[in-house]
Amino acid sequence: MNDQQTLAPDPHPGPPPERRREDGPEPRAGPLHESAREDAPVVRLEEIVKSYRRGVQTVPVLAGITFDIAAGEFLALMGPSGSGKSTLLNLIAGIDRPDSGRLIVAGTDIGRLTEQELADWRSRNIGFIFQFYNLMPVLDALENVELPLLLTGLSRRQRRERARMALDMVSLSDRLDHFPSELSGGQQQRVAIARALVTDPTLIVADEPTGDLDRESANDVLGMLERLNQQIGKTIIMVTHDQRAAQHAHAIMHLEKGELSQREELAAS
Repeated sequence: MNDQQTLAPDPHPGPPPERRREDGPEPRAGPLHESAREDAPVVRLEEIVKSYRRGVQTVPVLAGITFDIAAGEFLALMGPSGSGKSTLLNLIAGIDRPDSGRLIVAGTDIGRLTEQELADWRSRNIGFIFQFYNLMPVLDALENVELPLLLTGLSRRQRRERARMALDMVSLSDRLDHFPSELSGGQQQRVAIARALVTDPTLIVADEPTGDLDRESANDVLGMLERLNQQIGKTIIMVTHDQRAAQHAHAIMHLEKGELSQREELAAS
């Protein structure tokens, strides 16, 4: 599955028009797309700062985060509750914007995209896996996996074929017509993984993907993520509280009080 599109060039040459933004920093000057290099990281964060308003107070969350994630890497982000792990994941995925700093993901400086451009970019480049699955209860497994493809130009037949292939990859080809209420927690998370894969994204972001699962189902899901990383080269960033889950990654980084620790490299399994 590799029908990814690219951002269409601006039909009006010259500098982009000014954009007003209610919150968040003004875009930094510089190229929108990084020069393509084989060794270029999939994710590059440069001095990322993020805070939130709580009444009259400003609550700092991330304090000048800088690091790279290489293509084909499986990185685990750990830290206590409230340390900013999910915030960092949302910034990388283009769900939220930093206060300052530069964030280059899949070769694009996403801080310079408009909201519509950012939504289009996410649909091509990011696959999401959530702790509580986020499946539509009125849709069966095949229809849930097909949902992201509705934003593409694929025909219904092509969408269904890709959704079937994704469900086959997570060993659920015998559950195509089952609704979420008819599936176990582990099976629902596997449907969510298939949904994340169906657009063939550059990057998979997983926020506590095993947090709502028993140990057996959690190990099943983690093994599946490992295979996606090792066999088809998917780059994965996983937020987790679980040290045992983190051991499935290539490396661990700890986030605490808005700052990242040094990488802890893990031995290949």
